[in-house]
Amino acid sequence: MRVAVAIFSVFASVAVTIDATVYFKEQFQDGDAWKSRWLVSKHKTDYGEWKLTAGKFYGDAEADKGLQTSQDARFYAMSSRFEPFSNEGKPLVVQFTVKHEQKIDCGGGYVKIFPANLDQAAMHGDSQYYIMFGPDICGYSTKKVHVIFNYKGKNHLIKKEIKCKDDELTHLYTLILNPDQTYEVKINNEKVESGTLEDDWDILPAKTIKDPEAKKPEDWDDRPKIDDPTDTKPEGWEKPENIPDPDAKKPDDWDVDMDGEWEPPVIPNPEYQGEWKPKQIDNPDYKGTWVHPEIDNPEYTADTSIYKFDNIGVLGLDLWQVKSGTIFDNFLIGDDVKEAEEFGNETWGTTKEPEKKMKDAQEEEERKAREEEEKSKKDTADDEGDEDEEEDESKEEEEDSPTEEGEEEIPMKDKDEL
Repeated sequence: MRVAVAIFSVFASVAVTIDATVYFKEQFQDGDAWKSRWLVSKHKTDYGEWKLTAGKFYGDAEADKGLQTSQDARFYAMSSRFEPFSNEGKPLVVQFTVKHEQKIDCGGGYVKIFPANLDQAAMHGDSQYYIMFGPDICGYSTKKVHVIFNYKGKNHLIKKEIKCKDDELTHLYTLILNPDQTYEVKINNEKVESGTLEDDWDILPAKTIKDPEAKKPEDWDDRPKIDDPTDTKPEGWEKPENIPDPDAKKPDDWDVDMDGEWEPPVIPNPEYQGEWKPKQIDNPDYKGTWVHPEIDNPEYTADTSIYKFDNIGVLGLDLWQVKSGTIFDNFLIGDDVKEAEEFGNETWGTTKEPEKKMKDAQEEEERKAREEEEKSKKDTADDEGDEDEEEDESKEEEEDSPTEEGEEEIPMKDKDEL
């Protein structure tokens, strides 16, 4: 029996592998051949240019080559086509890496998944897409992962806030969309958010609404505490908040005709006890918070196909960047979560540590160079200061010492007397 189970497990594993499909994969490992697979939109004439590079620091000079934005303050619009497919009845996995090595201040790092009928040459910011996914950073307030789905022609933003990475290293972003209408977002192969499409997006109308016929009863008392009717204000409580300053005196030069009637300034009354309020007691008639009854929403209709897109066929990079330098790489669109995870480990997972090591080494070299430069500037300033002091001392000595001309001007008689 154990042997049979083991054999079954092997065949099951093989079946999963065979059934897994990769619809799109791009690693830019064949030089400039990527230009034949990617098309820059002609919707505008001044879109930013892309270049193939591993950047200033990397884990592998060849494996880490990706497409980098190269011009500041530009829109970028480029896409790549693949064989159209539908994700009906199976997971959809969208994955890629992003490196903001320019320490991005404001710009997108996301991708868009388009239907196959997209006119790539005319792609622009308003072109209708199926999915928008990835990091977006602008200033201190916007540092999030976009997850936007299009449903019946309308884009719907996720209601949750998913924080993105905002450092200069490469990070792996993964979106998993399941046929049971659940989703998962991973960063660096670790889950950061998950849930259902109905709960986390306002795609469908609410299942229930407040009953328009229901009203809170007039005698419904929802006050948990009330004033104690037996509590009375103590005698002498009514003291003014401010009183005339008893130490103030009318100035001697006060002129009633010119200045008006003199009044002493006011000061806080030390005997003031504030506004009196009766103490609170439990309300014997308290019925709790009234909950508005709900009824089924007549506008709600269940839809088990929110997750489904019938004609997926284009991946696009449609974004704006103030400071360029973002590198996109390791794109994968498929239907197998495990395969995507392994692909992420083989790419980003293999080069992440060497990349960080190289970046740290560069920063250390830059730090030493700055220190040497500051030290050199300080030494130069000290040397100039010493030269100035020597010049000043020399001038003082010349002023204190009699000159030869001075000696000639002194009469011989005076010298003898001296």
